[in-house]
Amino acid sequence: MMQWNAWGDPAAAKPLSPGIRSLLHQALGIDTDTVAAPTLEQVKLRPSALSPADRDGLTALVGTEHVTVDDHARLLRAGGKSTLDLLRRKDFGIQDAPDAVLAPGSEDEIAAVLGFCADHSIAVVPFGGGTSVVGGLDPTRGDFKAVVSLDLRRLDALHSLDEVSWEAELGAGLTGPEAERLLGERGFSLGHFPQSFLFATIGGFAATRSSGQDSAGYGRFNDMVRGLRAVTPAGVLDLGRAPESAAGPDLRQLLIGSEGTLGIITRVRVRVHPVPEATRYEAWSFPDFATGADALRAVVQTGTGPTVIRLSDEAETGVNLATVESIGEEQTASGGCLAITVFEGTDAHVASRHAETRDLLLAKGATSLGEEPARAWEHGRFNAPYLRDSLLSAGALCETLETATNWSNVPAVKSAVTEALTGSLADSGTPALVLCHISHVYPTGASLYFTVVAAQRGNPIEQWRAAKAAASDAMVRTGATITHHHAVGADHRPWMRDEVGDLGVAVLRAVKSALDPAGILNPGKLIP
Repeated sequence: MMQWNAWGDPAAAKPLSPGIRSLLHQALGIDTDTVAAPTLEQVKLRPSALSPADRDGLTALVGTEHVTVDDHARLLRAGGKSTLDLLRRKDFGIQDAPDAVLAPGSEDEIAAVLGFCADHSIAVVPFGGGTSVVGGLDPTRGDFKAVVSLDLRRLDALHSLDEVSWEAELGAGLTGPEAERLLGERGFSLGHFPQSFLFATIGGFAATRSSGQDSAGYGRFNDMVRGLRAVTPAGVLDLGRAPESAAGPDLRQLLIGSEGTLGIITRVRVRVHPVPEATRYEAWSFPDFATGADALRAVVQTGTGPTVIRLSDEAETGVNLATVESIGEEQTASGGCLAITVFEGTDAHVASRHAETRDLLLAKGATSLGEEPARAWEHGRFNAPYLRDSLLSAGALCETLETATNWSNVPAVKSAVTEALTGSLADSGTPALVLCHISHVYPTGASLYFTVVAAQRGNPIEQWRAAKAAASDAMVRTGATITHHHAVGADHRPWMRDEVGDLGVAVLRAVKSALDPAGILNPGKLIP
């Protein structure tokens, strides 16, 4: 599991380089002195509200060794890894956490736990890898007398692999690396690599409608899902009988992106592919973001087929954020915007797709930078969250947010969100560095992923909430989505009515009522 107050493995922590410290001081006026934070021994948790009788009842269902009210276990599941989560972990006052941690080992045990919790007014928050950055794991009690974390780590099997149809059924508790290892032993790969890959789980990928960095080649996770099973308080849903079907609305899509509010996803049947026999890399420079975005649009609309294609804007390129290991170092090429392309597959297919994409990018104004920047991006692509930890400890406010819109609307959305962030943070007393990249592309549009760095001023939690609200309002105002792949959780929930409308909210509530009549599943998330 990840550490309680930061991202990932403490052995992989990234201290601030002299280049980053200089950038923070010169651009944002941050002196980079370490901000005081409690040690693990100093953390004070709200006492568990689970009664002895309820604890005994849950223990009878899953076993003594799989129920704990230990403070350390509760703290590890006290939330996700957003900047707000990590700032709350720095509180010297009383911190909130689930009242107990349960680790069921089967669908029958999950069903029994949900039945017990519904009967005894106990809320249930599903827990996979703990990587939510939108408040999706907040231990919200609401009107319930207690809340428990339902840890799915024991559901970690490769249940089946159809090597003819290229389908695999995976347990929801499998992490990304473990799923790749099990599939790789049989010569296959899922090819889903979000930034949370090293810790997030198969069930979490499905529950949050995740999108990986190889989405240009393999699609989003919802594109990969062929079927799934979910345990709800009302029964078990077993969905997806064939590659495609006209048997009414696709009920799989109700569970994909449901964030644990409608049921506990236990198994996911996914499309897989043979481990690629060849990989080719090439990086590019464009004179400006508009030129680069137009080139990416041409690539995806032509269908030349890179596995990865992404574009950093001038600001992100200027500080080398795309290649995390080199942030703050002097650029080998000045100005412009960096783009990354990667191609996977058979030797012949990689060669033909690379050649066609290369010709198109050159015709659209790109200059080749060779392989090295693309390889450097791949080498460090999971490391950015570690840098955020160090920035927060040094007095910087650092967070990411994302959206998606049509190609014709990309300039307006990028401008509006950037202005909203810089304006809000200026009002709090700090300049802001706002960086942006395109990392997921579609024939009709693309995602925009923003990284924001500013100085912590006053109450940094309220400071960021105001900036995030301003950015979210700007997304809604310009016709963009409130989230492309971070999901809704608690943080985006206030904008869900804008996203789906009053009738859409009524539909979600009706489904919730049918599957979870007592409302115990992850209250306070997704559904307004």
